[in-house]
Amino acid sequence: MKLFVTGGAGFIGSQFIRFMLRKNPDTQIVNFDKLTYAGNLDNLKECEGNPRYAFVRGDIANAAQVRKALSGGGFDAIVNFAAETHVDRSIGSPSDFLNTDIFGTFCLLEAVREFGIPRYIQISTDEVYGTVPVGSCTETAPLNPSNPYSASKAGGDLLALSYFRTYRTPVLITRASNNYGPNQYPEKFIPLATTNALDNRPIPLYGDGMQIRDWLFVEDHCRAIQTVLMKGKEGEIYNIGGDQERPNREIAEMILALLDKPNELVRHVADRPGHDTRYSLDCSKLKKLGWHPTIPVEEGIRRTVEWYRDNRWWWEKIKSGEFKQYYQEHYGHRLDESTTPDKEDEQ
Repeated sequence: MKLFVTGGAGFIGSQFIRFMLRKNPDTQIVNFDKLTYAGNLDNLKECEGNPRYAFVRGDIANAAQVRKALSGGGFDAIVNFAAETHVDRSIGSPSDFLNTDIFGTFCLLEAVREFGIPRYIQISTDEVYGTVPVGSCTETAPLNPSNPYSASKAGGDLLALSYFRTYRTPVLITRASNNYGPNQYPEKFIPLATTNALDNRPIPLYGDGMQIRDWLFVEDHCRAIQTVLMKGKEGEIYNIGGDQERPNREIAEMILALLDKPNELVRHVADRPGHDTRYSLDCSKLKKLGWHPTIPVEEGIRRTVEWYRDNRWWWEKIKSGEFKQYYQEHYGHRLDESTTPDKEDEQ
């Protein structure tokens, strides 16, 4: 199998590339990535020199670059991880999200048609469903995005489905719950909490910290995508969840306990606008294809924390660059007005 993986230098994309090359000795992969702030070729050091792997720098929203990269032909599938993904950044700069997540998806769908590529996997998110107060969302649940990020992903999904219905483009969509694991950019909650705790710095936690997420270890996600790639039905959507719902505050305390750090490092900060309180997925459709999550959140968090503890070389240079300015602009004023868990409980 020859795969064209977009956004392969990012967190999930790089994990998927490494997973597929490791598990499938006949697989060839071209990694097409723009290398934005979250794209990091350090994530793929083990692939350097592998004759089955190639990197091409390019932007999915640039149709000419996409066509050029695909012109060699012979691709069996496109797996589209390329996206702007961080909710907080989407609130500050929504245009970047619309350009990549919607127009970029359009460019890829057009390329699938032009080159006759047999399969297109659109990697999406549970956030398109919005807050789920009770129960769990099936793939037919209405879309109710709460922020520009989830709205842009919903737009990409709907565009992909329209191409299937109009042109019979061989589209499949996956919607995953909150991923975590090694190599995740430290703006995300778990790596931010872990790396801040390692440096004895405050951990910003939105609101009361009781927002519930279904935590999915990235390796389980990669296995799920492989299952959809091999067994999924064109025109269908597949939810991917970890069956591990936990509030953010509990995850933070789990990280602190593993590092033997005090809970007082947690600082409750002003909540972000439109913050969803709970996500929950019904994954029975994918499970019928033979996939199940295998990593309990306790094990996954332990493995993740150990990786960040042992790989300071990877994240320290990230947190000293563009990230440092972003962090100060986004969290500085919030941390100035923050409360510790004990102080919050007394109020």
